[in-house]
Amino acid sequence: MGVKIKQLFFLSPITHHLSPITAFMKESFLDGHVRVVMGDITRQDVDAIVNAANSTLLGGAGVDGAIHRAGGARILEECREIQRTRLPDGLPTGEAVITSGGLLAARNVIHTVGPIYGQHRGHEAELLANCYQNSLRLADSLKLTSIAFPSISTGAYSYPRAEAAAVASRAIADFLKEETSITEVRLVFFQTDDLKVFYKNHKFDDLEQVKVDASS
Repeated sequence: MGVKIKQLFFLSPITHHLSPITAFMKESFLDGHVRVVMGDITRQDVDAIVNAANSTLLGGAGVDGAIHRAGGARILEECREIQRTRLPDGLPTGEAVITSGGLLAARNVIHTVGPIYGQHRGHEAELLANCYQNSLRLADSLKLTSIAFPSISTGAYSYPRAEAAAVASRAIADFLKEETSITEVRLVFFQTDDLKVFYKNHKFDDLEQVKVDASS
C-alpha cells in the first residue's frame, strides 16, 4: 500500500508562529513528506494537535499547560470525563486519547503521555515510539487528515534530544509505510539548538537511502 502523506512538520512546544528554518538546514525529508519548522503548537490549524500530557490528563506545565490555557475549559472538562469513565488510574505511558480542541484552531487534541527518562527499566525508546504511533493510529482511525506534534518527553521528562530524534523519526516513518488518511503531519521545534540536535540525529536520511537502494 502506498503512503498518502503529503507533508510532515516537526513542532516544538511554544513559539508564537510558524517560521522557516535557518538557511543552513534542510527543511524537508522523504520526498517532501517531512518538513521541519519552528512554531507554536497551540496555533496550528490542523485536525488534531498532540498534547504531551501527564497521566492525570488534568493539565500541567510546558506544552500541556499551554494547550489547556489556549484551549479553554472544554478540553479539561472532556479530560475529566475520560478519567472518570475510562481511565480512573490515569492514561498509561505511550497510549493516546482524544478530546475536542476547545478554543484552539485545531479541531481536536490527542493526549499522550511520554516516558520519563530513566524510569522505565530500559523501555523508554519503545514507549516514546508508542506515543507517536498511537497518536497517528488514533488520528487515522477517525479519518483525520492533519496532525501536529510537539517534541515529546524532551522537556521536563528529560529524554535526551539526540535519542528522541532518532526514535521519533523511525516511529513516524514506520507508521507512514502503510496507507493512511493522514495527509499532513507537523512537528515544530522551539529553539534553533533543538533543531540542530534533531538534524544531527534523525534517521529520515537513512530511510531515504534505503528506499533508493531498494529501487536500484
